[in-house]
Amino acid sequence: MAEQRTVESYEEFWPYYVAMHSRAATRWVHLTGTLTGLAVGVYGLARGRKRYAAALPLIGYGTAWPAHFFIEKNNPATFGHLAWSLRGDVRMIRMMLAGRDAELAEIAGTWLAENR
Repeated sequence: MAEQRTVESYEEFWPYYVAMHSRAATRWVHLTGTLTGLAVGVYGLARGRKRYAAALPLIGYGTAWPAHFFIEKNNPATFGHLAWSLRGDVRMIRMMLAGRDAELAEIAGTWLAENR
């Protein structure tokens, strides 16, 4: 698997980010973990239990990182670019919810073919 390279902008980072999520299972684990974390966090805040807000990063990262290690067999992009990774995660999830998962697979495949 290609390792992370130095990038100058988020737009340059985006295809790399998607490539680090080249397997559909990894993308779906991310989506599930993020949405579950959001649901628990929002529920907790609505019930006045602010400590539940801590559930978002714990559940989100707690599900995503093992997917990288065991499914993708790579390191999460978060380790090198936290803000861009969070932005990428939101963009990736929005695309998935809009039915554009095949487009993500194409972006990943193109980046991997060009950078192996």
